[in-house]
Amino acid sequence: MPTALVTGANRGLGLEFVKQLNAQNWRVYACCRNPSDADSLLQLAQASGGKVSIHPLAVDNSSHTSQLAATLKGQPIDLLLNNAGIYSGRNGERFGTCSTEEWLKVFEINTIAPIRMAEAFVENVAISEFKTIACITSKMGSMGDNTSGGAYMYRSSKAALNMVVKSMALDLEPQGIKVALLHPGWVKTDMGGPNALISPQQSVAGMLKIILNLGWQDSGRFLAYDGKEIEW
Repeated sequence: MPTALVTGANRGLGLEFVKQLNAQNWRVYACCRNPSDADSLLQLAQASGGKVSIHPLAVDNSSHTSQLAATLKGQPIDLLLNNAGIYSGRNGERFGTCSTEEWLKVFEINTIAPIRMAEAFVENVAISEFKTIACITSKMGSMGDNTSGGAYMYRSSKAALNMVVKSMALDLEPQGIKVALLHPGWVKTDMGGPNALISPQQSVAGMLKIILNLGWQDSGRFLAYDGKEIEW
């Protein structure tokens, strides 16, 4: 049975990833900041027959990461899925209104946490069969696609994540590890809002299809959920 570790698993895309992986008979370590508040995830875990377990993990808390890495030491992880992310304050993304403190927090969660997770669990991934790390980014991190400006904190954090993943794809290739960089589309979640274009089910189904069929030629590429390449 293949095994996945999913961050930000309590709602939105993360919860949908857990649902679809569980349906495909994966063992899932579902991680979130406050498991006691994750009602939907708790129900899913209870109904999974032991295939889904829930673990407390705030990705910006290094002690949480270290504790989980110690708990899972020696356990193969076929898929490390860095899904957790934040948009930041809606009023803090306009020119002249960006808080340095908030900006650093956005970078800590969106950019730094994914590489720290990869560093903490690289040995688990390396001893697995599937050997894949996936990071959820956004087209808002694309330089070429930016025609509307604004969103300084979120855009810059995702653009930086894109570079992090590109470097990881090159650095981890000798260990046989592939790295997927995925734009989920504009999804109807708490972050995407009710006016978004696609459902979490559609987005995650598309991203899983890419992840499960990822070839070396796709490792480190900037891909949308429908398989289309996005300009950097």
